[in-house]
Formats: sequence, structure tokens, C-alpha cells
Amino acid sequence: MTPFADLDVFARVVTAGSMSAAGRELGLSPAVISKRIKRLEERLGTRLLQRTTRQLSLTEAGQGYYERVAAILASIDEAEAFVTRRSNLARGMLRVSAPTSFGRLHIAPHLRTFLNANPDLIVHLELSDSFVDIVGEGYDVAVRIGELDDSSFVARRLAPNHRLLVATPGYLKARGTPQSLADLSSHALLSHNSDTWRLEGPDGPQIVRLHGPLRTNSSEVVREAVLAGIGIALRSTWDVGPELSDGRLTAVLPKWRASRRVGVHAVYPTRRFLPQKVRVFVDWLATLYGPVPYWDEGLDLPA
Repeated sequence: MTPFADLDVFARVVTAGSMSAAGRELGLSPAVISKRIKRLEERLGTRLLQRTTRQLSLTEAGQGYYERVAAILASIDEAEAFVTRRSNLARGMLRVSAPTSFGRLHIAPHLRTFLNANPDLIVHLELSDSFVDIVGEGYDVAVRIGELDDSSFVARRLAPNHRLLVATPGYLKARGTPQSLADLSSHALLSHNSDTWRLEGPDGPQIVRLHGPLRTNSSEVVREAVLAGIGIALRSTWDVGPELSDGRLTAVLPKWRASRRVGVHAVYPTRRFLPQKVRVFVDWLATLYGPVPYWDEGLDLPA
């Protein structure tokens, strides 16, 4: 049987990204870490890690082995917490991934309350608009916005995500207010990393091809551009709710919106024993947002 310590070393190397970083976490020298990994690979009869002078990556066998080892270690942690009657406490490091704008606006401002309620928990919040590999990059939970495909992960819906066409009153006064989707052809349409909008409305699903004076890979640039009166954009209410409420932005063609199936979700690996730190965090987000999240309060949203 493989010694438990070798499993822990292997998992630490993967999550830390290098043997030296794992060694610092475990109080072991890189030479000892390397020896443990080599012993594990010899025992299994396969290479788990590809090593170069600059980086370390998992082989195909190593990826599958890590996913199973991570689940085993999580189950052991949960079992020990249960036996010692600490299962109701969230403790340790919680690694969270979230989209940049959403994390800045709707996670970070509320963390003080969460951390005060969980003093033994350290939250490592990483904001990125890239699609992260939850298991491979060592995250406990990811907040994702979209339509989620079936996968081996658990996804809990935290809130709806209403996306509307918006523009400033000044832009609409200068360029005219569209009365139909066809009217959009004469307007500046702002988006990032996309050439089309997929909208749902009175005539069923429709695709609108985009054109305009701005190209960008940044959603936040689009937000600033629409607020500057450059054109019309498709934005989530969690992103522009205050501007819609105070009149800086106006809904355009309010009967049309993006897919209703898009939502804000918490995604985490499927495990028989869910770590309490993940459970507490996801429950907190679900309570914080809910089916009618605070950013939608007071908005006249289409039914």
C-alpha cells in the first residue's frame, strides 16, 4: 500500500506548482520531495509528473491519479473533523476562483462579514475571466456565470443573471432609440470576444451580428464605453444595476434579453463528503444573493 504521506506530498506538489514550494509548505527539502515523488512513480509503474527546468505539469495518468487522491484526502479531512466533533467548523485554506468584475463587485465587499463568522478560515480569492481547471489548479470552489454543461462537477445555482441591452440617454437622443432588432443595424454595438448576441424575445431566439467602432477583450472596457455614450451593450444587471436605477443607463428593447438559462453558479468537484469550508462558503453566497438578488431590487425587469 502506498504510504499516506506520499499521497499528501504528491497533492501538495500539484497544488503548489513546484517541488520547492511544496517543500516549504511541508517543511521538507526539495531533494526529499523529489525522492518521495520518484518512489511513488516507481511503485505505480508510471510517470505522474513531467519535469522541465521551468515548469512542472501532470501527465494524463497523473491528472487522473491527482483527482482521485484529492478526493481521498478531502474525505480523510472530513472524517477526522467528524470524529473530533469539529465538523461544524470551517477551517484551513479555501481557494476560490471567480470572474474579475463579479468578484470585485459582489464577493470582495462582503468578505468581512464572512471572515468574521469563520475566524479559522483563510480565503484565497483569485479573480480571472479565464476558464480555470478547478481540480488541476487546486481550487475548492469556482463561481461561474453562464449555462453550465453536464460534467462531473456539482453546480449550485446562486442567482439568476439578467442581461439586457443598455445605452445612455445621451446616446439614444443623438442616434435614436431602436424600436426593433432590425434597427440595431444602424447603431454601434459594443461587446468583447464575440461577434454576435444571442437574444430571446417575442419572436423567439434571434442572433444579432455585431458592428461598431470598438474591439476589446475586456468586459470592463465595454462597461466604461457604454457609460461614455459610445454605443449599445448587452450587460448583466449585477454589473449595471445602479446605473439603470439612477438613470445613467436606459434599457433598450426591454422585451429582448440574453438567455434565461444563464445563471450565477458555485461549482466544485463531486465528493461524497463535502468539506465544511466549501459548504459554509457556498451557503453564504446563496443566502447573500438568492432568487431575487440585491442588485435587481427596484429594477423594472421583463417578465
